[in-house]
Amino acid sequence: MRDGLLFVCQANMCRSPMAEFIARRLLADLPVVAASAGTDAVDGGGMHPYAVEVTGADVAAFRTRRLRPEHLTAAALVLTATRQQRSACTALAPAALGRTFTLRQFARLAAAAAPARADGDTPLRAAVAAAVRARGRLQPAAPGADDLRDPIGGSPADFRRCAEEIERSIRPVLTLIATAG
Repeated sequence: MRDGLLFVCQANMCRSPMAEFIARRLLADLPVVAASAGTDAVDGGGMHPYAVEVTGADVAAFRTRRLRPEHLTAAALVLTATRQQRSACTALAPAALGRTFTLRQFARLAAAAAPARADGDTPLRAAVAAAVRARGRLQPAAPGADDLRDPIGGSPADFRRCAEEIERSIRPVLTLIATAG
């Protein structure tokens, strides 16, 4: 069985779909599925053209979707673009609190985590547990350090920088999940 990783941003047009497609590419060999949603998304829209260009995503089947409580409760890990979206997620589904982080926050935790072992759990769930244990060993980050800048209204270069930051943040997550597998 494959575990679910949910990326959340505001409109589900830029950051979260870019993260979804980047994660699908990077995590293809691991038992993890990636999806995305937006706290203020309108169901059925398309991905921003610059986001498509930067990720090379095949968007024929992609449609934006509004975040719902069942998306959060079904996911083993929820990674948001900003602290505000993390708060929105935990308000919508309080049970998801222990597995909801900003992407950049979880990347720091994953990089500091001791190698995880699934021990009867899925690799993604073991990785989440290892990152949570690492939380107490890290100094708090500066207030804006956890937020991923929204490229909307920017140039293709802004979208490229955002996609690069997303990929840099996903790599330690990939490493942590792989050690649990």
